[in-house]
Amino acid sequence: MEFDLIARHFVRATPHTRLGPGDDGALLVASRGAELVVTTDMLVAGTHFFPDANPEDLGWKTLAVNLSDLAAMGAMPRWAFLAVSLPRADDAWLAAFAEGFFACAQTFAVDLAGGDVTRGPMNFCVTAIGEVPSGCALRRDGARAGNDIWISGRIGLAALGLEHRKGKLALPESLVPLCEKRLTRPQPRVQLGIALRGVATAAIDVSDGLIADLGHIARRSGLAAVLFRDRFPCLPVLDLPDAPDAALTAFLSGGDDYELCFSAPPACRAALIALATRLDLPLWRVGTLASPDISTPPGAVRLTGPDGEILPCPETSGYEHFT
Repeated sequence: MEFDLIARHFVRATPHTRLGPGDDGALLVASRGAELVVTTDMLVAGTHFFPDANPEDLGWKTLAVNLSDLAAMGAMPRWAFLAVSLPRADDAWLAAFAEGFFACAQTFAVDLAGGDVTRGPMNFCVTAIGEVPSGCALRRDGARAGNDIWISGRIGLAALGLEHRKGKLALPESLVPLCEKRLTRPQPRVQLGIALRGVATAAIDVSDGLIADLGHIARRSGLAAVLFRDRFPCLPVLDLPDAPDAALTAFLSGGDDYELCFSAPPACRAALIALATRLDLPLWRVGTLASPDISTPPGAVRLTGPDGEILPCPETSGYEHFT
């Protein structure tokens, strides 16, 4: 039964793969002079998505979140492997899921080179593989004191969409479609990641919240991070008496945006402004990395106002599975 499901929904042409689905393993041919970047991510019903999620959107997101990790390392996506666990075989649901998955794969020229389908609680696990020229991968440990902190796009919107979907806040009707789309159809910044090779000193994708993910760069690089509140992009204007700081909280600690946060020397500012125009993607310079001290140890992220005063950060700094 599972082999019929795989054949119907997940076997497509694999032009970049010597041997794809149908054998005990795939045969991949790496480009000369390239290093392979390999990442794995799992989406579990009830944790990463609602059980009644639109299957086509879920198919897109299942692959997109993995390609975002490749983008954060400056890699060109090449292959993906998909393991699926389902409580029952629903042919129409799987067809819609596959449609979304392969729409994302086609957009970013990724071959589905293999995988597995089994019966069990609903979850999806993707292993994605990309290529980067040897020595050119973006890493989390390359930032230097004095580097600028940049973010791409508009972070926080997906988190607002999630809180609205949970019924924890009521967004204005004009914002609902935008926030829900950011939650269900994230756009991996593959072209940005590739363009940042040789420019960015460190990078990460914002999946668990800006403070949490920026903290990973700071910690791995032995630095502290300072965010400037007055340099943030304009946040949505929300008239929410029960959550007056919802937009700022979503910006700082909301996840699921899959934008890139990266560091770069001040000398690269003009090049990055030009890159934003070329990619038609906003890039925001929102802070700086500094040497740690007693008040700001390695990995600390501090929020400051226009006069340098320290501002309070949200009580929750980002998503963690076991807290």
